[in-house]
Amino acid sequence: MNILLALLVFSVLVFFHEFGHFLLAKRNGVGVREFNIGFGPKIVRFTHKETEYSIGIILFGGACIMEGEEEDSESDTSFTSKSPAARLSILAAGPIFNFLLAFIFALIIIGSVGIDYPVLAGVSEGSPAEAAGLQENDLITGIDGSRVFCFRDISLFMLNYRGDKEITLRYERDGETKEATFWPVYDTERESFMMGISVYSYRTPTSGVLETIRLSAHEVRYWMSYTLASLRMLFQGEVSPKELSGPVGIVNMVNDVVEETKEDGAFYVFLNLVNLAMLLSVNLGVVNLLPFPALDGGRIVFVLIEMIIGRPVPRDKEGIVHLIGMILLLILMVYVFYNDIMRLIG
Repeated sequence: MNILLALLVFSVLVFFHEFGHFLLAKRNGVGVREFNIGFGPKIVRFTHKETEYSIGIILFGGACIMEGEEEDSESDTSFTSKSPAARLSILAAGPIFNFLLAFIFALIIIGSVGIDYPVLAGVSEGSPAEAAGLQENDLITGIDGSRVFCFRDISLFMLNYRGDKEITLRYERDGETKEATFWPVYDTERESFMMGISVYSYRTPTSGVLETIRLSAHEVRYWMSYTLASLRMLFQGEVSPKELSGPVGIVNMVNDVVEETKEDGAFYVFLNLVNLAMLLSVNLGVVNLLPFPALDGGRIVFVLIEMIIGRPVPRDKEGIVHLIGMILLLILMVYVFYNDIMRLIG
């Protein structure tokens, strides 16, 4: 059952991604030959106008195959016949739709259970925060000039903090705005810098529809920033590549979410699955925008080069670059799959 839930979650994410490409392709007059969700033998297949729609038996992945995208075509409905701006919008639409889907998920979560407002539950004795005067029930509103909406904003800041400067927390106490400046200390056990503050574990309901919308947009922005910070840590060697997860890892995460929350009832299982889907949707959008060959971001780079130099990069040269990127991605997928299996049996 949990495997089916994982397949359902991933299928929804892939559908929205490919639907973004599909919708903007149609909008710009590009012919779509195939719109596929999943791979392997087709369990559903039908043709409407010029497009074949299908669902494969393996519900990981999908494709929106456009006229002239992979082969030469003289048709005026081919992908390459459209302006650079039109092609740019088509390529960017997939990741953007993932962000829109994540926003919808955030609305469901925050509208149902609220947000983790950064109200201090306590300050550790002898910590930098205590020395700077912070107290229980202080509301943190900013950190180093950036606004704080939820406690995870502080956690994200500390994820990027390198101990190279003092930090300033802006906070409210009894309706008065104050500031505290101090140096976080390095915790050797946790291998991270600490301020010595904690917050309440529960979420606080939002005060209205507009606040829910605003905080939901911030939630998506937060996970985008978190994903980019995680990628930076990966490339800088601060996080092991063994921490990467693929399809097997996603199934395992869904299983953990269901098992850990099923005692709270079906509604909370649903909310936790939506929360996981939001994170995965943002990850899918961010990763696809990376300027790496074969990804949407890599193809966007070639369109931007064309817009700068005034002529397209020769298709054969672009094709070679994307082929190399695809091979590297396949190698990465095998590596990630191996890591997932080793974690599962370890």
